[in-house]
Amino acid sequence: MDFDALFQRQLDDLKAEGNYRVFAEMERTCGTHPKAVNHGPGGARDVTVWCSNDYLGMGQHPKVVEAMVEAARSCGTGAGGTRNISGTNSHHIALEKELADLHGKEAALLFTSGYVSNWAALGTLGSRLPGAVILSDALNHASMIEGIRHSRAQKVIWKHNDPEDLDRKLAALPADAPKIVAFESVYSMDGDIAPIREICDVADKYGAMTYIDEVHAVGMYGPRGGGVAEQEGLMDRITLIEGTLGKAFGCFGGYITGSAALCDFIRSFSSGFIFTTALPPAVAAAAKVSIAHLKTSDAERRKQREQVEKLRARLDAYGIPHLDNPSHIVPVMIKDPVKCRMISDILMRDFGVYVQPINYPTVPKGTERLRFTPGPLHTDADIDHMCRALNSLWQQCALARQVA
Repeated sequence: MDFDALFQRQLDDLKAEGNYRVFAEMERTCGTHPKAVNHGPGGARDVTVWCSNDYLGMGQHPKVVEAMVEAARSCGTGAGGTRNISGTNSHHIALEKELADLHGKEAALLFTSGYVSNWAALGTLGSRLPGAVILSDALNHASMIEGIRHSRAQKVIWKHNDPEDLDRKLAALPADAPKIVAFESVYSMDGDIAPIREICDVADKYGAMTYIDEVHAVGMYGPRGGGVAEQEGLMDRITLIEGTLGKAFGCFGGYITGSAALCDFIRSFSSGFIFTTALPPAVAAAAKVSIAHLKTSDAERRKQREQVEKLRARLDAYGIPHLDNPSHIVPVMIKDPVKCRMISDILMRDFGVYVQPINYPTVPKGTERLRFTPGPLHTDADIDHMCRALNSLWQQCALARQVA
């Protein structure tokens, strides 16, 4: 059997649909964020990155970089293996204490990515709690969906950000079944924010555990960067808070926080923790410094919010449609996969603006978009240049404008 032919046929179909993903080779140069060097067919050139999840530029913050370099010099580059075999490094322990403090919890547990922390935690909870039912928001991330599927627990999907539907679904379940309500705070594609208080009220009514994914919110919201739950004074009402070190904290890895018993339970039974090489100590050291900095500094968050407001105002002035949401994520709606890819390519080629198209299966067909994430280091000139470029392409592609 010609397996390559089978592979190629599906790849060709993906390309014909306009959903084939092309990676841009980008070289981030320390100290120049959000600028980067793009290595393309025409050679290397400078571009401005508009779609990074390093939301605050902490991945290039001098204190964070120095912490990583210093730890690498003292500990080496790798962890040497899993934490139960090779030993837990002091940087892992210090980071977990920092994270527990950030979220007002007894304990925290590190994972190699936010994807793995969701997959491992939900997979373990659903499989190890007899008769567990996981109630999942309809727009939960793929990592949460995979974790629930892996657990083989009963799954109930409730309407996105709809506490009333959640109430109906919980009411229909056996009273004695362990129930886990899983949802996100900031949804990364539409940028909308969950009604956390109302969800907690419903969960409490039925004695359900609450599980929140704050990966797009940690570092960004709350007086110390603890996320939307901290901003709204609700962290104590969430059983498990999951987050990432790879976005606003500018590093790498994922984590969960909760009670000491909960974290020990996941540590002891999760294959996604037990059999995975630990984070390099240098990464843990850098992440700790980043978190500690954002606990006391609000300057990055304030400037980031200013730039988001300026970008939205410029888009409105040109009538370029973008989803109205209360978060830092600005989705510009194209609603056509071919045009979305084409506009992204032209922005890069002709204007030095790098923003990746978001197509199916990341978003439903017909909702294709460019997802902008302005940060504190994007200048007013950057915003003006990008919006002018987008405006000119809007005319060329005959796309509908948003009426004020």
